[in-house]
Amino acid sequence: MNKTNLEYDEAMSKCKDIFIKKMKDYGCAWRILRLSSLTDQIFIKAQRIRSIEMNDGHQKVGEDIRNEFIGIVNYSIIALIQLEKGIADQPDMETKEVEGFYQQFSLAANELMQAKNHDYGEAWREMRVSSLTDLILQKLLRVKQIEDNEGETLISEGIDANYFDMINYAIFALIKLK
Repeated sequence: MNKTNLEYDEAMSKCKDIFIKKMKDYGCAWRILRLSSLTDQIFIKAQRIRSIEMNDGHQKVGEDIRNEFIGIVNYSIIALIQLEKGIADQPDMETKEVEGFYQQFSLAANELMQAKNHDYGEAWREMRVSSLTDLILQKLLRVKQIEDNEGETLISEGIDANYFDMINYAIFALIKLK
C-alpha cells in the first residue's frame, strides 16, 4: 500500500503541476463552462484513448495518451470545483483559491482511493489500462444520464462520486503506463 500511495502522489503531483501551469497561461477561463461541457470534454479525451487502444496504438496525432489521462484528472477536478461554486459568467478566481480547491478535491480522491483500495485489495493492479478507459467511459455515460435527469437519482451515487472515480481510474492508468 505504501508503494501505491507514493505512485498515486507522484501521478497526482504531475497532474497538479500541469494544471497550475495552464492556470498561469490561461487563467481560469474554464469557470464559464457548464458541467455538461466539462463532461463532454472528458468524454472526448476518454474516447480518444479508447480509439487509440482499439487501433493497436496507431494514432495520427502524436500526443501521448498519458496527457489525455492527465486531462481527465484535471477536468474532473474542475467539474468538482464547478459543482461546489457554480458556474461564472467570467473568470473569477485567483490561482491561490483554485489551488486550494485542487488540493481539497485531490485529497478527497486520495482518501476514497485508499478506502476502496483497502476493500478491493488493489485489484486495479491486475486490470488492463483499456479496462480503466472503459470504466471512465461508463462513468461518463452515467454522468450524462444524471445530467439529463437534472441531477436527480433514485438510488445511485451523485455526479460528484462519478468524477472522483474517474480521477482515481485515470491516476491508476497513469501509474500503470509509467
